[in-house]
Amino acid sequence: MGHTSGVDSEAGQLRTVLVHRPGLELQRMTSRHRERLLLHALPWVSRARQEHDAFCQALRDHGVEVLYLTELLQDSLEYQVARDEAIGLAVADAGLGEELRGQLRAHLEALGPEALAHVLIAGLTPHELKLGRGVVFELLDRHDFVLDPLPNLVFTRDSSLWIGDRVAVASPAAEHRRREAGLAGLIYRNHPRFAATKWLYRPDLEHLDGGDVLLLGPGVIAVGVGERTTPAGTERLARHLFDAGLAHSVLAVPMSQQGAAGYLDTVCAIVEPDAVVMHPAVAYSLTAHTITLRAGAMRVSRPQPFLEAAAQAMGITRLRVIDTGADQGGCRDQWDDGGNVLAVAPRLAICHERNSLTNARLEEAGIEVIRVPSSELGSLRGGPRCMSCSVSRDPVASPDDQFSPVGSEDTRRSLFRETLAVAGVDDVTGPVPAWPEPRVPAAAGATADGR
Repeated sequence: MGHTSGVDSEAGQLRTVLVHRPGLELQRMTSRHRERLLLHALPWVSRARQEHDAFCQALRDHGVEVLYLTELLQDSLEYQVARDEAIGLAVADAGLGEELRGQLRAHLEALGPEALAHVLIAGLTPHELKLGRGVVFELLDRHDFVLDPLPNLVFTRDSSLWIGDRVAVASPAAEHRRREAGLAGLIYRNHPRFAATKWLYRPDLEHLDGGDVLLLGPGVIAVGVGERTTPAGTERLARHLFDAGLAHSVLAVPMSQQGAAGYLDTVCAIVEPDAVVMHPAVAYSLTAHTITLRAGAMRVSRPQPFLEAAAQAMGITRLRVIDTGADQGGCRDQWDDGGNVLAVAPRLAICHERNSLTNARLEEAGIEVIRVPSSELGSLRGGPRCMSCSVSRDPVASPDDQFSPVGSEDTRRSLFRETLAVAGVDDVTGPVPAWPEPRVPAAAGATADGR
């Protein structure tokens, strides 16, 4: 189709994203369904749509192609194999019972692609199933659903992500989110745009959530390990990354650490190849285990400070930390999405306008901030990054030219001079050495050569 897909970092020029515009699936939610939602307040959906539209327009204004999940799903459902797969996902709930399952299947099979896509996302109420009957149907409460809606679908990054030229479709731990990943997988399998796509991960594997995966740089992946992404899922992803030649280091970051509850992309965001947005209390206490491949076997290091382990794997001196500014002046809400900023291009990022302290810190660090409205989207407890699956970015050959062994002599001299200044040396003359290759810590109990 003439399209290219691929992502090797979070900081290259963004070219294509996949999003979902909030709709009826959120309007149908009531306080009875709070346990299914990643919300701390039910949003005013019409305003949330306006805010989402503003977010997408800001992306387009900066050269980003915006793909809508609903449109891709409708296109895919033109194909019978995709329709069969989608209907199979919808009727898989064991709670339906045999009779109601058959009625739901017949109802869905009679729908055209657009109507079917609508029901798969917005769900189906007992009232909408005109021919419903039987024990299970009659015992449904008027607030129940025959087919549950997908109110968290707006977080498209959770259900899939791209690493290199391959797509990883998540395997959610929460039962009520598995159909989101199933629909994402259906699109990648059946839409002509993704016809040649290679897969890195599938929904039937160990639990893995896209919101827990960060591309720190080319060949360096961080994975938050906790209730959403299991150690087994991390191990499986690491093995697939190594086998595909897409990573030389995978950092496993336990999310049970103090202050780190939730998704890894809520705790840490990459805004430049050598800079992250984090709350300092977490940034300097978070630890990580570095997973590497030695002689065909995966080795795991002892826990190290996260920032140190990341810098070592990336082959740079250090990672700069830009403070979110959260928890200052009573701005606790910034903790939810202030660290969920989306890098659009070098020194350019999108953040919710309500995160005034985070935005100020970013600008102090030289990052231009595109502010987007968020009075209702902010209630969803996520920011621009988790509401967009990056499908294509320009490649980043190294953490940054100034840190690269192939960087120019002037660039390396400038940084080397800064380093010496910290040590009290006034200037430097003569040739400047190139920066070293990434340093990989030895596995626990292993010698430096991995034996």
